[in-house]
Amino acid sequence: MEKKKVVVAFSGGLDTSYTVMKLAQDGYEVYAACANTGGFSAEQLKTNEENAYKLGAVKYVTLDVTQEYYEKSLKYMVYGNVLRNNCYPISVSSERIFQAIAIARYANEIGADAIAHGSTGAGNDQIRFDMTFLVMAPGVEIITLTRDGNLSRQEEIDYLNEHGFFADFTKLKYSYNVGIWGTSICGGEILDSKQGLPESAYLKHPTKEGPETLKLGFEKGELVSVNGVSYDDKIKAIQAVEEIGAAYGIGRDCHVGDTIIGIKGRVGFEAAAPMLIIGAHRFLEKYTLSKWQQYWKDQVANWYGMFLHESQYLEPVMADIEAMLTSSQRNVTGVVELELRPLTFSTVGVDSPNDLVKNKLGEYGETAKAWSSEDAKGFIKVSSTALRAYYLAHPGER
Repeated sequence: MEKKKVVVAFSGGLDTSYTVMKLAQDGYEVYAACANTGGFSAEQLKTNEENAYKLGAVKYVTLDVTQEYYEKSLKYMVYGNVLRNNCYPISVSSERIFQAIAIARYANEIGADAIAHGSTGAGNDQIRFDMTFLVMAPGVEIITLTRDGNLSRQEEIDYLNEHGFFADFTKLKYSYNVGIWGTSICGGEILDSKQGLPESAYLKHPTKEGPETLKLGFEKGELVSVNGVSYDDKIKAIQAVEEIGAAYGIGRDCHVGDTIIGIKGRVGFEAAAPMLIIGAHRFLEKYTLSKWQQYWKDQVANWYGMFLHESQYLEPVMADIEAMLTSSQRNVTGVVELELRPLTFSTVGVDSPNDLVKNKLGEYGETAKAWSSEDAKGFIKVSSTALRAYYLAHPGER
């Protein structure tokens, strides 16, 4: 009988290594696919390829979707200043969606009979992968050996060793997910609600004492320059901001939120570039957007971030929200100056051709140019009508 083709979403970690070997031993034709959204180094990808073949894969591929991830997700998260619970720059959850899409697309291209991933039954990623595969690759079997077998790390390590594969899968105190939009940190003190992460838990440590000025240029909401250097490649612009901000340890925090499966989850993170870019972008919008543009954009952006986290990226309304976010950015152009210091930053000023603070009608707290004192009195009196009417009827509540 012809062997069944299975695409394994291969990260190179313990669970996916076990999955590749077990399926190969069980008679599957295994295709190991590493979907890279910017978190893998060239060295890591080379090691992944070597190990995939040692584990029994007939073919290994790297699916680089970093630019697609930016164009279809990161760009809109900046437009919307998206921070989950006003804290976390939705990194891992948004990455997983685009990794799953890339895996499903590849499975369809090669006519795979099945797709496998290494998620456990206790987290969000199982939902993100399964839901995306069900939509993008209908009829293709989904295999999850770690979840279905409720396997322990030691059981997987023992199986790999018994079949001649040896690697350092030591359970570390912390686990990390490194991506273009930040690094998440799980384990250790994160498991105790009373504790925060020590300095040793972070991958990047402050090397500068500052202060230092950082100037970020935006054109229609997109980052286009860093300290006067223009970037056509937006990924390189993000990386440039990350390098500058990480030297101050900027972007550290702990996020507590609700998982898709219903329990509370806690994760530490370091994300200098997202926090600096979003902070600067939000500041620029205060100068260039109307009050109601800012208000309604915040409402839909909150939903956009929530849907990304909840594995609803393929919901058709997301394209509608993206259209509104894009439209809102037509005047969000200018240069924002930030001041960086160890572990923090502050906004300094904005230089924009669309600065609404600069106008011929008046200066706040200084000069009224478009109305008289009598106009002001009349405006205030009319504006107070509803309140005065209410308290005339209910004087005891004053």
